[in-house]
Amino acid sequence: MGKLVSTIFVTLDGVYQAPGGPQEDTRDGFEHGGWSFPYGDDDFGRFITEVFGDVGAFLLGRRTYDIFASYWPKVTDPADPVAGKLNGLPKYVASSTLTDPGWAGTTVLGGDLAKEVTALKESTDGELQAHGSGALVQSLLDLGLVDRLHLLTFPVVLGTGRRFFAEGAVPTAFRHAGGRITGAGVSIQTYDLEGRPRYGSYELPDNG
Repeated sequence: MGKLVSTIFVTLDGVYQAPGGPQEDTRDGFEHGGWSFPYGDDDFGRFITEVFGDVGAFLLGRRTYDIFASYWPKVTDPADPVAGKLNGLPKYVASSTLTDPGWAGTTVLGGDLAKEVTALKESTDGELQAHGSGALVQSLLDLGLVDRLHLLTFPVVLGTGRRFFAEGAVPTAFRHAGGRITGAGVSIQTYDLEGRPRYGSYELPDNG
């Protein structure tokens, strides 16, 4: 059985919206698109290459799928560690509106998300990876379906934008599974889903 692994980019104030380019996602008047670009050094590239080395299939939200589909099919070098996997491996997109995907190897998921993703995890040899797709990953976290989270925190505060861990998220505990800091200051931390949080108190016991 494969694991569902999410890789998500966030700012110090938790924004995940439009890390890759100015016009990627301008919802709600967002003006800071492309905020991750200045930090894309060799350390960052090595990590991405490592992640794509473990993938067996991709699970994407509609917005991220459209962004990827407009770019990666044009990268035809089979030795490219990202394009080779994205173009050659199965891609599943969660959407109720996409009916005729043009990117080869794409299957649209439009039914019961929990059942469909659980079935994909069981049938995938290797990791079922979600890249970006913040709203989809939020739903998968709430359903307890994410096994591992690569959280990349970039040293920038934007003040506006859609937050990854938004108000109302299901309380969730994680176990730290490793991490590193890139030369440009990106904190790459890996967490495994552990379940619900545990609680306690720092109050001194009343010894009466």
